[in-house]
Amino acid sequence: MSDSELVAAILQGDRAAFELMVRLYHRSVYALAFRFMGDHGGADDVTQDTLLKAFHAIGSFRGDSSLKSWLLRICANTAKNALRSRDRRPTVDIEDLPLGRSHAGYLRMEKAQTAELLRVAVEKLPPKQRQALELRIFEDLPFKEIAEIMDAPFDTAKANFRHAIQNLKKILEAWEGGRALEDLQAAFESWTDEVDDGP
Repeated sequence: MSDSELVAAILQGDRAAFELMVRLYHRSVYALAFRFMGDHGGADDVTQDTLLKAFHAIGSFRGDSSLKSWLLRICANTAKNALRSRDRRPTVDIEDLPLGRSHAGYLRMEKAQTAELLRVAVEKLPPKQRQALELRIFEDLPFKEIAEIMDAPFDTAKANFRHAIQNLKKILEAWEGGRALEDLQAAFESWTDEVDDGP
């Protein structure tokens, strides 16, 4: 079932269609919510609010982007509002993230120290760079949809991802003199290719 068919079914009151949408995208919405909120309780609340808002706003979906990126944009806005109301900066524990499948393996490396270095390095990135990195790597989204979720121009979203990769390299090189980068070389090469050639 295509996005447009699924939305049409939901608009016609098909409960099963809405439940299908939840099954398809709940994990991605929760993952993004967790990255913003930094804890499972906050992520649960944001996820529920996101899906409720999506249900009431489903008629506004026009198909300009994928249904997934539409939901993630609602999630990002919901999480930002929740953080403002909590008046605290999110903390992220990357090892606990429910990762997407495209590059999940790089966080399951054998060396716990390297994984910890990467976790801390990602947390040190500016928020927009971190968000672009996570949406591209963990959710495997194209830059067009990342730009929509971030409410930023296409070139800005791509630049944030590029700067995130460059800053991660600098941080890890400074800390480990390149040792950690040896373990991450394949991942960095693939990410750089995505910046240069990705949609």
